[in-house]
Amino acid sequence: QVQLVESGGGLVQPGGSLRLSCAASGSFARILSMDWHRQAPGKQRELVATITSGGSTNYADSVKGRFTISRDGDKNTVYLQMNSLKPEDTAVYYCNVDVQRYNGFRGSSWGQGTQVTVSS
Repeated sequence: QVQLVESGGGLVQPGGSLRLSCAASGSFARILSMDWHRQAPGKQRELVATITSGGSTNYADSVKGRFTISRDGDKNTVYLQMNSLKPEDTAVYYCNVDVQRYNGFRGSSWGQGTQVTVSS
């Protein structure tokens, strides 16, 4: 199993910054990729950012230039630095990890989510 612990969410005014973190633990051979998703009230979940084991990153157009995803491989932790936050960034943010299990198959685990609210 893989357990994900998220932290860093909260209330921030427009233009402010937050850094989310997500630490993975449990039994797996290696992490293939780590992602951040978000879901605003009444809206479909969307992929915000992803980072692969090789360090390749990808961002949604809505956050590109403002958000930065990074990882600490030694700690199996992924971060999302969010700058210049806008009210439309308000959502529950979920981390996701795609792992290779010891049996060779891929598996995916989700965090419980952390609330980010951007409001004046």
